[in-house]
Amino acid sequence: MPQKVILDVDTGTDDAVALMCAALHPALELVAATTVNGNVAVEYCTDNTLRVFDHIGKSIPVYEGMAKPLLRKDFPIPRSQTTTPLIHGNALPIPEATSRPHDENAVDFLVDYYLSADGPDTILVPVGPLSNVGAALQREPRLAERIPAIVLMGGSHAIGNTTPSAEFNIWADPEAARVVFLSGVRSITVVPLDATHEAVVSLEECQQLRALGTPAAEAAAVFIEKRIEGYRITHAEYADATNTPVHDALAVLSIIDPAVLRKVAEIYGDVETTGELTIGRTVFDLYHRLQKAPNMRVALGADRERFVALLMETLARTA
Repeated sequence: MPQKVILDVDTGTDDAVALMCAALHPALELVAATTVNGNVAVEYCTDNTLRVFDHIGKSIPVYEGMAKPLLRKDFPIPRSQTTTPLIHGNALPIPEATSRPHDENAVDFLVDYYLSADGPDTILVPVGPLSNVGAALQREPRLAERIPAIVLMGGSHAIGNTTPSAEFNIWADPEAARVVFLSGVRSITVVPLDATHEAVVSLEECQQLRALGTPAAEAAAVFIEKRIEGYRITHAEYADATNTPVHDALAVLSIIDPAVLRKVAEIYGDVETTGELTIGRTVFDLYHRLQKAPNMRVALGADRERFVALLMETLARTA
């Protein structure tokens, strides 16, 4: 039987690829998508998610979630003034959605779903800021026992993409991330930038995606090319790049094939929520300095060839 998953997304370009992978691969059953403020404002995240499902011909329930972090007041303004328009844009360049989101709020849906009979069989896959998930765990602490596993894209050990030390998803709502990390959910796998920056897709591979001729593969080629161009402009280290990370897709595909992740360690992890220069930094205790019991698995590398092959295989499928 396919593994049930729920994706919690802030749908820009890489979330869109992740959603298509989760919706199309026969090893997964995408139960629903919940949206959260992040790459773009939450209403655009919801619209983009609906666009993706309509484009590939899949009917998946979508629930709109939090428009603000749990506590912070300085978001989303900083993100909207930086890289979003160039890497993501408000609206994905595919046809407008004809479907509509469900009326129930995403946080309410997550609480209700994981308290239901289906909850303990469904992996939760957050690939945006953790506001929805943190709020759900705060509202209903029993979810820590009901969620069988969380596989999230976020954080970093050696790479920052919003500050010198913080990755965007964690920086955007560090208090929510800390709630999730310390929740007691029995299986948490973190796929940080250290891994995703090894899971890159090239311009040449975008042409291979186009040649597959499916709606998903053609859309992915457009999204990834937009990412490459955006990274060239916004990231000095990518000024001459011909490839780009597709962060969120790596987290999803690791559920299908765990071997796409490398350098996986069971460690204690936490989030800095107060440091002026380090707020949003994920602290991965790789050398067990704190002598605390592990609360997560963290992947610090990826098998690029294996990742790209699985991405191609998945996006070659149709609904």
